[in-house]
Amino acid sequence: MVEYLMPRGSGSDVFLVEADPAWPAEYARQEARVRSALGDVVVELHHAGSTSVPGLAAKPVIDMVLVVPDASDEAAYVEGLRAAGYVFRLREPEWFEHRLFWDQDPRVNLHVFGAGCEEVDRMLAFRDHLRRHEADRATYERTKRALAARSWDRVQDYADAKSEVVADIMTRALR
Repeated sequence: MVEYLMPRGSGSDVFLVEADPAWPAEYARQEARVRSALGDVVVELHHAGSTSVPGLAAKPVIDMVLVVPDASDEAAYVEGLRAAGYVFRLREPEWFEHRLFWDQDPRVNLHVFGAGCEEVDRMLAFRDHLRRHEADRATYERTKRALAARSWDRVQDYADAKSEVVADIMTRALR
């Protein structure tokens, strides 16, 4: 069962912006913030999502993937992230023990998974493939722009609508 730890917003329009060369520097600032808050609890930390792909239009949200030894062991990291200013937003134990934190200034989604989680490998493979393959990056961006032009009840509905294109690209990314 998905457990939202804060009230969910109502309707969500998705808007994309052109790639911003400042996104990698903002990720680096956020990375330092997380590492300072958690120290050795950090197994891996990555810039993921569209803002991690140079030249790709994106929602202006820095997506980060934090790998900890055991995502279900919230005592090991939740208070440290809260003290650093991140808000605990979502708990999805049935989906790779995923946890989500966020911040609003700047907008950050901090996804937490446990060590050895295959979803982390998939996310990074997708990111790396888009960085290297211009045709797939262009296809993905066209899809995102077309879907962003529509209205959505939830941002997740927008994300779900991209799933067919993502799956197609993922077949090449995982080769």
